[in-house]
Amino acid sequence: MSKYELKVEVKPQYMAEHSSAEQEIYSFSYAVSIKNVGSVAIQLISRTWHINDANGFHEKVKGLGVVGYQPLIQPGEVFEYSSGARLRTPTGTMHGSYFCVAEDGEKYEVDIPMFVLDALSDEDRRPNLH
Repeated sequence: MSKYELKVEVKPQYMAEHSSAEQEIYSFSYAVSIKNVGSVAIQLISRTWHINDANGFHEKVKGLGVVGYQPLIQPGEVFEYSSGARLRTPTGTMHGSYFCVAEDGEKYEVDIPMFVLDALSDEDRRPNLH
């Protein structure tokens, strides 16, 4: 086990009520869970997101902390938050990184694995049998 290790999981969800196919606006929320599986407390300082739609449009979003916080995550603790993104197509991807500083001063980046934003979920693709 590494002294400096965060496990990041993201669960995206399409938000039909905040979307409009006619206006090419597809809204998504995503819940993020960050678990410190290392042995040193870690503070999340900033984040970088790469948001890509199906037409090849790329947006890079950088900023301090997440949803207004720069959490200090102790070993074994989990920090959770929710945020959102909008695309001009019904599908796309996101990935990114967190810049962190450990309690002992070590600085490093944590990758956020790529995940898919998809307004056409499996449920939406099933034929309507009513």
